[in-house]
Amino acid sequence: MKNILVLLFFVISLFGVVDINNATKSELLALKGIGDSKANAIIEHRNKKCFKEIGELEIVKGIGKKFIEANKANIKIGECKKAQK
Repeated sequence: MKNILVLLFFVISLFGVVDINNATKSELLALKGIGDSKANAIIEHRNKKCFKEIGELEIVKGIGKKFIEANKANIKIGECKKAQK
């Protein structure tokens, strides 16, 4: 598992950013400071309401301004692919 995470860090740093609205749990785990519980919390939140801007990540328990600042170059807000209600 550790090797997979190291590979994901490398791939993300070379090829682009994580789309927070559509990323898999594995892709979210590649972000600095994200563990299982925060990745699950992001997915749970976006299943209810997609993110419209990076700052909205602060709504997710355990994610604050420091996390956003450290990762803002590696995060994008892509088109929400879930059905809007």
